[in-house]
Amino acid sequence: MHEGVFIHESSYVDEPCEIGEGTKIWHFSHVQSGAKIGKSCVLGQNVNVANDVVIGSGVKIQNNVSVYKGTIVEDDVFLGPSCVLTNVSNPRSEINRKAQFERTLIRRGASVGANATIVCGVTIGRYAFVAAGAVVARDVPDFGLVMGVPARRVGWMSRHGHRLENPDANGVMICPEGKLRYREEGGVLICLDE
Repeated sequence: MHEGVFIHESSYVDEPCEIGEGTKIWHFSHVQSGAKIGKSCVLGQNVNVANDVVIGSGVKIQNNVSVYKGTIVEDDVFLGPSCVLTNVSNPRSEINRKAQFERTLIRRGASVGANATIVCGVTIGRYAFVAAGAVVARDVPDFGLVMGVPARRVGWMSRHGHRLENPDANGVMICPEGKLRYREEGGVLICLDE
């Protein structure tokens, strides 16, 4: 473990694992062996990080979230309270399907709202936003805003987490906070200032 790591006395961290500098692990959490957690992360109460999971830096995982084997969480991701990540698409109690765990990738800067469910095998794009309670069963594009059951794209979100609307005559939308410019091209949102 690196310098400045805080682990609450009620939590368990199995060895070997990697925990980056400045990461905080709060009450009743469990980090299993082989997990890799980056710098400056916050794991809330009752968070489980399974074997061999990879979590980037600056990630915030709120209370009551389990990050199962097969999941990759890139930098600066937000996982809201009680959101659900799965790793087998057809689970059965009597059949061992550990060899069939599917990969779920949550890309840099994405946010997953409270009580949302992410069905395994999908990719949630960079800076995408999954609304609270949504059920994601297919890939979400970069900057995509998805809602509902099943989740459907209903708009675009800026890198700073603002819904992008009202394009100008050139199709450009500007984030009110970050002032970055965006344009939809062929069903994909492009940040013109990256």
